[in-house]
Amino acid sequence: MKNIKYLFIRIKNLDYKNFFNYINKVNKKTNKNKIFIFFDTIYCGIKYQAGYMDYYLFEMYDMNKQQRSTVLTRGKNNMIIKYFNDKKYFNTFLYKPKFNEKFKKFINRDWILINENSYEKFLKFTNGKVNFIAKPIDGTCGKGIEKINVDETDKKELFNYLIQNKINLLEENITQHDDVNKMYPHSINTIRVITLYNNKNNKSTVFSAYFRIGNNNKFVDNFNSGGMVVPIDVKTGEIKYNALDKDGNLYDKHPMTQTNIKGYVIPKWDEIIKFSKKLALVEKNIGIVGWDIAVTNKGLDVVEGNEFPGHDIYQLPPHRTDNIGVIPEFEKALNNIGLTKKDIF
Repeated sequence: MKNIKYLFIRIKNLDYKNFFNYINKVNKKTNKNKIFIFFDTIYCGIKYQAGYMDYYLFEMYDMNKQQRSTVLTRGKNNMIIKYFNDKKYFNTFLYKPKFNEKFKKFINRDWILINENSYEKFLKFTNGKVNFIAKPIDGTCGKGIEKINVDETDKKELFNYLIQNKINLLEENITQHDDVNKMYPHSINTIRVITLYNNKNNKSTVFSAYFRIGNNNKFVDNFNSGGMVVPIDVKTGEIKYNALDKDGNLYDKHPMTQTNIKGYVIPKWDEIIKFSKKLALVEKNIGIVGWDIAVTNKGLDVVEGNEFPGHDIYQLPPHRTDNIGVIPEFEKALNNIGLTKKDIF
């Protein structure tokens, strides 16, 4: 019943022009018949709750039935979010100042929220700082974030600029761990950790994790802003694959620093796992969260939490073994907190 309802919603809202564009893309990549691609995409939508973007991105056209069943598709991800997360509490994560206040125990950097009447507060915050990070209070994917050099402009002019452009959340610039800095020094290279929490038994666990790496002299590490992603082995903290950027380029070494990516071990990994599980217990109405965690020489610092973690970068084709998606790992994580796949789907 859930699958049928989801299918009708998708058919109603489908962007047919884009759908046929992706059919053409698959045709060019595979030389498969367009009519076959059309009906196979529809089949995957019915059988696996996969959108046409899932079909293309995860290369489901080159997977058998067993492999396809292991892919966390858009429809399945929506079911997971609906099961675990109460929409009434999304704002705790969407409104950044509220998030910082809620998780202040896990934030190890100075920050302030400014308005038109906060100039003296702003002066106190900037005193002695070479630079800081300025964020919109509700931005996503790194959009609107600026790295501000304090000495480059008059402070009153800077304050007015921030207010006028609604960049109201100011945060101390994080100094990342020396080993992480060697990977790429121009941004904070964060660890995205996905946790699950069961409020019936108060248990939390780590489902998945990956390393987000900046590139091209940009000061953010977001995949959609030119960064790279690569999975992290949850048990060991080791990276076993090449990193991938949005253009499809693969890197065994960072192109700017020549630091090895494949084989790299995330520092303080055991601490990161414990830290993440504790984070998952703070807002118990949101049971699945993607945490962005910075590793510093002094410890760990949570940068933000994502109440609707995307499903697209967990299981990209270059990061799969035997063409198996992430569902088996999701099932193991569910078992760790006393749930099964049947509870969700």
